[in-house]
Amino acid sequence: MAKKKILFINQEISPYVPDNNLSLMGKKLPQAMQERSHEIRTFMPKWGTINERRGQLHEVIRLSGMNLIINDTDHPLIIKVASIQSARIQVYFIDNDDYFSKRQMEKDEKGEDYPDNGERAIFFARGVLETVKKLRWVPDIIHCQGWMSAVVPLYVKTAFHDEPSFAEAKVVTSLFTKNIDKDLGENFKKCLEFRDVNEELLKGYNDNFDFDELGKLAIDYSDGVIQSDSEVNVELLDYAKGKNIPVLGYQEDFADAYEAFYESLFPDEV
Repeated sequence: MAKKKILFINQEISPYVPDNNLSLMGKKLPQAMQERSHEIRTFMPKWGTINERRGQLHEVIRLSGMNLIINDTDHPLIIKVASIQSARIQVYFIDNDDYFSKRQMEKDEKGEDYPDNGERAIFFARGVLETVKKLRWVPDIIHCQGWMSAVVPLYVKTAFHDEPSFAEAKVVTSLFTKNIDKDLGENFKKCLEFRDVNEELLKGYNDNFDFDELGKLAIDYSDGVIQSDSEVNVELLDYAKGKNIPVLGYQEDFADAYEAFYESLFPDEV
């Protein structure tokens, strides 16, 4: 496979959050692709549970300072960075006091989904894309892992489609098992509106986005879909296949299969 620039947008990455299939893939997949000589960049939210001193996170002043308007409110975008020495990969963190630093992950201390999880996902998606633009880095592939990144495909293919950083990028979405229980609130669709993303574009989706509706949104704007858990919603897999989107089934030995899947998205290069 010709060497590619791959942007990984992860909900979770080990060791910054507890080990599970999602967080382990967040670390292992970028590491595997870097070891195969692909150029990578990796992002995740700066969850409030992350110990910045232990993880040796520090703010990147030149990338921070932008305000993103979500739900008619300005939210400062803060970018931090750290390195996973054992994997030899660098991780960029999207931070904001209201959405991340002072919060748990998707659930609060009582185990309840945060009512503004949808806004948090929008802020994360736009924060990553704006930061990649500032880096002046042009990915060939954008790989989204976890519901927190599910808004990214929509924005890449619509609101940011004319941006040089993303105009030619192929988007891959990994499907994992469900980890939010409630829908994202009646205001989520309105908050999604940005540039080319308008009410008309979103009218085919349910007003109340739940985990599965969010998955459909990600699939609709992806060039490829990967089943990254042995058990995911079969309806979402069937939905992708029904859209004639390439789907890669679950792979225990994932690295070679994922690389070959990436390559298949560039048939003109074969």
